Amino acid sequence: MQYTLWPLREVWIKVGLEKLENHKGIAVKALLDSGAIGLFMDTKSAKEKGFKLKRLKNSLLVQNINGMVDVGGAITYQVGCNIFFKRHVERAQMDICNLEKTEVILGMPWLAVHNPEIDWKKDEVKITRYPLVCRKRKQEEKKKVVRKTEEEKTVEELVSKRLWKWKRVFGKAESERMPVQKIWDYVIELKEGFVPRKGKVYSLSREK
Repeated sequence: MQYTLWPLREVWIKVGLEKLENHKGIAVKALLDSGAIGLFMDTKSAKEKGFKLKRLKNSLLVQNINGMVDVGGAITYQVGCNIFFKRHVERAQMDICNLEKTEVILGMPWLAVHNPEIDWKKDEVKITRYPLVCRKRKQEEKKKVVRKTEEEKTVEELVSKRLWKWKRVFGKAESERMPVQKIWDYVIELKEGFVPRKGKVYSLSREK
């Protein structure tokens, strides 16, 4: 059996872009381009989809591969957004320029940091190596989910049943004020001229 293998000339991936100010997201096709020296979003697409543009203090000249200055002019704006790709999420700054039919380009900085696995036959892209900055953000997202889950639970769910008769103590109002002063409260008298020393702070796990 004979077949023709057409070479894969371009690699595209579907990504989600989330606006930082209102957390609304859109889905776009992004071009992976090792020849690009940054992350780029098309000017027209950014405006149509309502992204908040931030003006740069210094404009950036865009040069094509032949060394000529791009006809679209200099880059004067950036967009901050969250990029979602499958189970991966990261915060990024994207330069705004004229990309014509391409909405987003993820260039060499993104490729070098994430070092994605690309199956050239199946046209599949996987991220299996998470850089430190992405791992930290993932941990922060998990902490937010845990905190939100705990806030939604009732006192009965969080406190052992044998302590329910004192559940008022665990309420929000009680936790936001200082305890009432009692006659048996012990006062620690400090010596005149004493200056407290700063000690090292040791972080403990949730279990400890």
